[in-house]
Amino acid sequence: MSPFPEAATAGALPSERSILLVEDNPADLDLTLRAFRRRHLLNPLLIARDGQEALDFIPRWSAGEALPLVVLLDLKLPKVHGLEVLRAFKENPLTRSVPVVVLTTSDEDADIESAYSLGANSYIIKPVDFDKFTQVASQIELYWCVLNKPARV
Repeated sequence: MSPFPEAATAGALPSERSILLVEDNPADLDLTLRAFRRRHLLNPLLIARDGQEALDFIPRWSAGEALPLVVLLDLKLPKVHGLEVLRAFKENPLTRSVPVVVLTTSDEDADIESAYSLGANSYIIKPVDFDKFTQVASQIELYWCVLNKPARV
């Protein structure tokens, strides 16, 4: 059984709503999962390994599955680029209010500007050091899963 169950029910408390992690790099995915495990993250974690898998959640949410509390989105994804995923999420009336945190290795000004112009709520450059990444995961959890007041779904 996965330590990150995929169940998220409508009307769930913020600590029960899922986090959607969109990450194709196996090493970065493992780093993120280990960092959240170390933090004892309470929220279920959904994983999309490419941009198309991320977009495939939209029909599931339209069918009544609970929206995620936050989306952690890498930009450099196969099949559909992260900026296109961001655009689709922010143009869709159902997913528009879901916070999207770009979590990527890209520190290119063009990517940062594009992400914010498309509606990203935050842009974080992934640290490669595990301890620093754990600190980033802790801050993401604290702000987006504890302090931030999410939209009702």
